[in-house]
Amino acid sequence: MYGKDSAELYDLLHGLRGKDFAGEAAVVAGLVDDRMPGACSLLDIACGTGAHLAHLAERYDHVEGVELSESMLSFARSRLPGVPLTLGDMRDFDLGRRFDAAICLFGSIGYVDSADGLDAALRSFARHLNPGGVLVVEPWWSPDTFTPGHVSADVVEADGTSVARVSHASLASPAGEASLMRVHYVVAHADHGVRHFTENHVCQLFGLDRYEAAFTAAGFTFERVETPLSARGFLVGVRK
Repeated sequence: MYGKDSAELYDLLHGLRGKDFAGEAAVVAGLVDDRMPGACSLLDIACGTGAHLAHLAERYDHVEGVELSESMLSFARSRLPGVPLTLGDMRDFDLGRRFDAAICLFGSIGYVDSADGLDAALRSFARHLNPGGVLVVEPWWSPDTFTPGHVSADVVEADGTSVARVSHASLASPAGEASLMRVHYVVAHADHGVRHFTENHVCQLFGLDRYEAAFTAAGFTFERVETPLSARGFLVGVRK
């Protein structure tokens, strides 16, 4: 989960690294609208700082967000005044209302702690969708596509702040059911000097069959959709 330090850098880092939030939002909206023409409400689960939701709010009459990190949610609230944003865990949150569409992007589904957690999350998603509602999930890597030892390094600069981010990916255990990404940040500013902090991100590695089982058990149809905007593609379900 993202802490206060990295939440402050999230938009700067991913924006300057080339992440296309607007393009991804458009693709997701297209997947929703193709399956439910006239959809007018959308819930973004693990909404982060609200970067996708800001674009989707322009397309749907009513949008909301749910996020586990209070630090990320505080930035989303600043970006999206008037949009209901709730602190909650994707496995058991309960807003007491339903939507035409729900999304969970950027591999956030991998933060569930187990296969049982995945099942609980899909049931929670289904509980918040109208019959015929559309769910779009961008999965984390699978056991077949994850690359242990992968190293990523970026340096970005804006408004007098320079940020270096370096990460290393490995298996979280010998059994290989989860990945571990260790991330180091070095932040330099003329007035504030240099600071360094680290984060560890553990994400579950589920295969396509396991995702399909979770979707089906929760009452969804299931399909995988390829897209040039995500190497992992999107998993799309319609609530029966």
